[in-house]
Amino acid sequence: MFGDVELRTQIIKIGGERIHILEETDEILLYKRDNVQRIIKKGSDNLKILPSPAVGYGVKLLMVKFKEPLTVPPGDAITGFVEAPIEVEVKVGNLTIDHFFIGREKYALYGTVENGVIVRYHVTDFYFEEPNSIGAAKIVVSNPSNEWKMLERIVIPIKGSVMFYNKEKAYYPLLITTVKNHTPEVNNTGKPPKEGLNATKEALSLPNFLMRW
Repeated sequence: MFGDVELRTQIIKIGGERIHILEETDEILLYKRDNVQRIIKKGSDNLKILPSPAVGYGVKLLMVKFKEPLTVPPGDAITGFVEAPIEVEVKVGNLTIDHFFIGREKYALYGTVENGVIVRYHVTDFYFEEPNSIGAAKIVVSNPSNEWKMLERIVIPIKGSVMFYNKEKAYYPLLITTVKNHTPEVNNTGKPPKEGLNATKEALSLPNFLMRW
């Protein structure tokens, strides 16, 4: 599903989408997905199907709400996984020939009506093992304070983020959320959540995000 795909007649299933590649001649192929079509002349490169952060129509943040809030003791941490929406980028060489969403898009207002921003929105369970979903994120919630803390959601910086993947699944970088005082801080580390994954580009961290609301 993710990774290099040979340019030959085949059907590729990814999420609820189907990509059809049809060999028209020995040198010419037709790429089809829904009403998207591209004519491709064979070259030295394979097709690449890569995960992309769920920025939708240009948002910078993804808000993930937990179905059950997390409660963390003083000086302790909790680690687990959440399901996370992704998008898909299809490339030949360095050229993007298709880009699409997986699943239903949801958006929400983060902050006040006067000062808030539109974010991508997703509700998920908190899992202690990887969920059976096409997109996932590993989260460490750290409470360095001397009081119990509860966290109902995290807001993740995703615009420009690297993504990680294996053949069947996509991952956001490791996310570290520090719950200190009254303003949780989220760090998109740019690091893989586990070993053995491929990166879509150079793995760099993003600036930390302070959850003021």
